[in-house]
Amino acid sequence: MGKIIAIANQKGGVGKTTTSVNLAASLGVLEKKVLLIDADPQANASSGLGIDVESVEIGTYQILEHSSTPREAIIKCSAPNVDVIPSHIDLVAIEIELVDKDNREYMLKKALESIKDDYDYIIIDCAPSLGLLTLNALTAADSVIIPIQCEYFALEGLGKLLNTIKSIQKIHNPDLDIEGLLLTMFDSRLRLSNQVVEEVQKHFNDMVFDTIIQRNVKLSEAPSFGESIINYDATSKGATNYLHLAQEVIKKNSK
Repeated sequence: MGKIIAIANQKGGVGKTTTSVNLAASLGVLEKKVLLIDADPQANASSGLGIDVESVEIGTYQILEHSSTPREAIIKCSAPNVDVIPSHIDLVAIEIELVDKDNREYMLKKALESIKDDYDYIIIDCAPSLGLLTLNALTAADSVIIPIQCEYFALEGLGKLLNTIKSIQKIHNPDLDIEGLLLTMFDSRLRLSNQVVEEVQKHFNDMVFDTIIQRNVKLSEAPSFGESIINYDATSKGATNYLHLAQEVIKKNSK
């Protein structure tokens, strides 16, 4: 049975989409069957794997509405062993449309039941908010990875996210685990980056992944070519970091 991992943080620009795309691609290279679900109306995870977002007819929006099945929405992409359920700007409307529906937090969970066994891992790239889209992702997920950038306001808002996760565990999804906190955008030359790493490791101990994602130009360039870092430059620091993260996730889930 596939493990569903949401990549979530309500702060923007912390490396959620970069992590979703490159963790999925790295797990694929390590011969795991992966589905990446783009649950962000900005659709950067979709375009980051070469999907023409404008031509998307069936995607996350239709799945949440239950007007299409996940299998109808799946698209093959350039990353080996990775399928994608793409997003589209239409997804912005889903929060309003679901608001008066019964069991609105369970729409994604219900939709994924039919395909959960087809994959080793299902990765959900969440929107930078704690709205209904993210609630759906966290209710459907088995665990959550929280990217934290190694910058001054790194821990700002983390408490709010952890409280949201606690309330989801209490009300909607008692089995939701924290897969780990992932430190991103690390620059070893900056004292501040090193301080943030120390601070996070001191506060959260075992909850923090050993892998740290370093600042890397190639990581920023890859999405504009519609490729994961593995396809774009397998020898780069970014590719090495995400392969290590994928190995850590596999090891953690094989116990």
